[in-house]
Amino acid sequence: MNKPRDYRKEYDTYHGKTEQVENRSSRNKARRKVKAAVGENKIRNKDIDHKNGNPKDNRKSNLRVMSKSKNRSKK
Repeated sequence: MNKPRDYRKEYDTYHGKTEQVENRSSRNKARRKVKAAVGENKIRNKDIDHKNGNPKDNRKSNLRVMSKSKNRSKK
């Protein structure tokens, strides 16, 4: 039997950390940047992938649009 998730604890121990907040902010910034360049319809239901894996590297050459399943299955 699975225990119910403690979302408050997850936020306090991981998602609320300064580094994770900065990473999330940078990922959102990358999404806005690509959306402005290619249009909303091209990125709807897709993820923005950072080719080098660094969420703070938002150079245009490092960003690409991928399906959610492909992006989230990357190692």
